[in-house]
Amino acid sequence: MPPRDAEISLEINGEARSFLAEPRVTLLDALRDRLGLTGTKKGCDRGTCGACTVLVNGRRVLSCLTLAAMHRGDRITTIEGLAHGEKLERMQAAFIAHDAFQCGYCTSGQILSAIGMLEEAHALDDATIREEMSGNICRCGAYENICAAVREASA
Repeated sequence: MPPRDAEISLEINGEARSFLAEPRVTLLDALRDRLGLTGTKKGCDRGTCGACTVLVNGRRVLSCLTLAAMHRGDRITTIEGLAHGEKLERMQAAFIAHDAFQCGYCTSGQILSAIGMLEEAHALDDATIREEMSGNICRCGAYENICAAVREASA
């Protein structure tokens, strides 16, 4: 017999959100399928591509590898929660300025991973940026532009 649905309440992009779902639903599936926040992408569904990266309490998390129910009381930020009206968050603006998005599929995960990296206060030489962002795959190969965008946004 499948598990019964439970009410799951989360704080997403500064707003309290509740929904019914099986306790084993991933954060990624809850965001996309239950809450309509489709900016977080489902890539590999195995934690290897980084397209599903979100911030949980300011730290990078692969939302395909964590259960939604585990994040009650946490602050979850998705790509939809970054801009303030028409004013883009500095990393979003830097990605546009440096053409760091190509096809755009990985972009939300790349941007949130870069913001999380800055929150973690890592040194930002190119080698460190590449290492810290290595969990986010860009199939278009925009890595030089991504590094440039991260450097600009961190200044």
